[in-house]
Amino acid sequence: MNIQWYPGHMTKTRRQMAEHIKNIDAVCEVVDARIPQVSRNPDMDEIAAGKPRLIVLNRIDLADPDSTRLWAKHFRAKGWAVIETDSRSGAGTAQFTAAVRGLLADKIAQWNEKGQVGKAVRVMVVGIPNVGKSTFINRILGRRSAKAEDRPGVTRGSQWFRVEGGIDLLDTPGILWPKFEDERVGLLLAATGAVKDDILDTETLACKLLEILAVRAPKAIIARYGLAIPEESDFLGYELLQQAGKKRGFIQRGAEIDTERMARVLLDEFRGGVLGRITLELPEDYEYDLGI
Repeated sequence: MNIQWYPGHMTKTRRQMAEHIKNIDAVCEVVDARIPQVSRNPDMDEIAAGKPRLIVLNRIDLADPDSTRLWAKHFRAKGWAVIETDSRSGAGTAQFTAAVRGLLADKIAQWNEKGQVGKAVRVMVVGIPNVGKSTFINRILGRRSAKAEDRPGVTRGSQWFRVEGGIDLLDTPGILWPKFEDERVGLLLAATGAVKDDILDTETLACKLLEILAVRAPKAIIARYGLAIPEESDFLGYELLQQAGKKRGFIQRGAEIDTERMARVLLDEFRGGVLGRITLELPEDYEYDLGI
């Protein structure tokens, strides 16, 4: 399942980010706590090279808490600041100002020594589509200023905002990168809603997601859909999708199971947290990248 989505405006946004970065003091990267590594745009490591980094593990209400703690530890080991948030409820967002000022403590001290007391810190906020970046910014601002919708590609232009505590935020549109080298990356991005559904084969995506959930969260799909996960199957995802559709009574004429309908239900329920708090990847999945 080779998923790719890179609209033309993303190329323009990447170029604008590269122009803005020289005037930025720190980069705040909002990621989806269910897929913390996959939801990081690898291009940002090049664009923001050398800039202090704050990672916002957002949507912690949908992610497994133990896994979120592992990811926070993983990113801090890279020398980055980390906060854990649920932007919809506002949980954790109050930590933002202190985290930024702590990250830039040395720079702020230098400004103070030069008599530049109260100089505003400039922070670029970045994130791929639909990780809750605009909702996060609205929580930080305490008002609805950045357009926020539960679909990718809503924010189209960069905007500056002033935050209490002497911080200027640059909100940027969510962008992906031109090519997903690993099929698994596109799959996880699609499963969490970072890629527009209208370019996807929903049934195939649901089958792939069920294969992952059978490993990451078997109890969740057994409890929700009454599934019996076979020990071996050449078509595990499709078999589980059929089981779930039958349990739900999604039967078409001729006793055919409506797997497309079941696929849409599965994706909606996973994305909405109905299946519980589930993380689809762990730091240990990338041990080979770290040379361990």
